[in-house]
Amino acid sequence: MNPSQRFDTRAWLLFGAMAVLWGIPYLFISVAVESYSPAAVVAGRTLLGAVLLLPFALKQKALRPAFQKIGWVLLFGAIEMAGPFLLLGHAEQTLPSGLTGLLVATVPLFAAIIAFGGGDRSVLSPARSIGLFIGFVGVFVIVAGPGLAVEGGGGLIAVGEVLLVALLYAIAPFVIATKLRDVPSLGSITLALLAVGIFYTPIAFLTQHQVPTVESTVSLVLLAVLCTALAFIAFFALIARVGPVRAPLFTYVNPVVAIVLGTLILGEPLTVGLLIGFPLVIAGCWLAATGGTFRAAKPETELPPVASG
Repeated sequence: MNPSQRFDTRAWLLFGAMAVLWGIPYLFISVAVESYSPAAVVAGRTLLGAVLLLPFALKQKALRPAFQKIGWVLLFGAIEMAGPFLLLGHAEQTLPSGLTGLLVATVPLFAAIIAFGGGDRSVLSPARSIGLFIGFVGVFVIVAGPGLAVEGGGGLIAVGEVLLVALLYAIAPFVIATKLRDVPSLGSITLALLAVGIFYTPIAFLTQHQVPTVESTVSLVLLAVLCTALAFIAFFALIARVGPVRAPLFTYVNPVVAIVLGTLILGEPLTVGLLIGFPLVIAGCWLAATGGTFRAAKPETELPPVASG
């Protein structure tokens, strides 16, 4: 690792900020969809996020390189934002926010499988293989174990939607790493947010059938400002500080934030299945992603999977 990329005080502050900023969106989404349609939540979040990031992107002259690879930027936006943001909004009309955040934490499990499909045989190492097994056992315990975390067919469909989100979040960084490696991240993110927002705006108007409440509106604004614009700026700063391999370690803390906030603020229940499956999912993800070590197992230039939420 580059000696300048280290966990100093500023890095730990950024790390803590990211653990919170991408741990709280599930709470805001849960409140926002109480009176906004899922499409309206996506449109509002992405458009406002793009507007807030645009000055930074212009200042860094990051948009022109992104426009030169507009096709791949749009594909990234579809995989990282358009699909996941809508699926999360729809799923959280049924699922507790804490459970949603925990299921999204399975991203490293899917990323390990994708890496194996791409020829990375290190996934077959004992520790990482055990991690995959433990992680998916944890998901099974949560969904079908003691004290079911979800009830009925609608709940299972919602779980499937969130797991699809985790799969998409695992795929998106590979697009960045292979097709947009030379494009400034800020340019890709800003342009993708803007495109997704424009796409969903007419759908939002067609699907919004009630007057939004103040509480839902505040949640939507906070989702855009804190969990989208500010979160991406903080994430870029964290990557610059500690490198792209160590930066995403905060994703293992995100589910804790999501579950605690969901329980304390929304009064969501803690089922036996959730209490048993939660540590299994986190331990499995950590083993699958790292092989049981805190040292980076791949070059610092490679972008690992990140779940933005």
